[in-house]
Amino acid sequence: MSASVFPALILDDWRTTRDALHDYARVLGYFRREFTPPQKHWWHITLSVSARGLTTTPIPSGSGAVELTLDPSQHRVEVIFSDGRAESIPLRGQSASELDNAIADALQNDGLQPLSSAKFAETAYDYDRAAASRYWSALVAVDLAFKEFKGTLREETGPVHLFPHHFDLSLNWFSGRRVPGVDPADAENADEQMNFGFVTGDGSFAEAYFYATAYPVPEGLTNGDLPEEAHWHTEGFTGAVMPYAAIAGAQAGRARLLDFLCAAQQAGAEKMR
Repeated sequence: MSASVFPALILDDWRTTRDALHDYARVLGYFRREFTPPQKHWWHITLSVSARGLTTTPIPSGSGAVELTLDPSQHRVEVIFSDGRAESIPLRGQSASELDNAIADALQNDGLQPLSSAKFAETAYDYDRAAASRYWSALVAVDLAFKEFKGTLREETGPVHLFPHHFDLSLNWFSGRRVPGVDPADAENADEQMNFGFVTGDGSFAEAYFYATAYPVPEGLTNGDLPEEAHWHTEGFTGAVMPYAAIAGAQAGRARLLDFLCAAQQAGAEKMR
């Protein structure tokens, strides 16, 4: 895989575009949550990576189904109905509130009316198309690597998907054991698990990074071996962290990412026994 698959993502170079895409993803996540039956672990509010963008996947609608896709490559949101109708909303840095209204108008024509009101920012963004495309290239590559990693895990795993609130692509792995002292009927907290993710930068780290966390955190987790580019983090949250910069432009970037994910998972699995 060529080095260009993992382009540089220096946050200061695309912060306003990142913030725009983050808020646009939150808008799509809101509509998915409103019209999709609830799932455990809040999986009904997430977006999936497709060849065309971040998608809600099909949502029940008056005509059958509708799918919303945030396309950072062609810079638009596609509203596609199962009866063949489609609408396209260009991304030009408009506010999240304006995008929300445009999607709501398109869905209202099909009889879909959100049950709750959402308040999105009304501030417009400085939207850089080239930066959005770079992010999309990175996200597609990370998504494919995460799915390859998922395929190596024998136990139950969740889907690889993006949570709009934190704007992180993530994957859950379940050890198959219950958490002692937690009601087995508690779908959110009863299962021993690890979470693997990719973030473009947040309050914990200013630049893009990968993480792996465990619930509950087993004793001795941070003694596990990690690749030299990674480290154990214990401030704010406990988990393995590797900067995205460690694979950006690297000839063996995909292999390096897989090594990190496998090492972190092995460290957690060994301590959870």
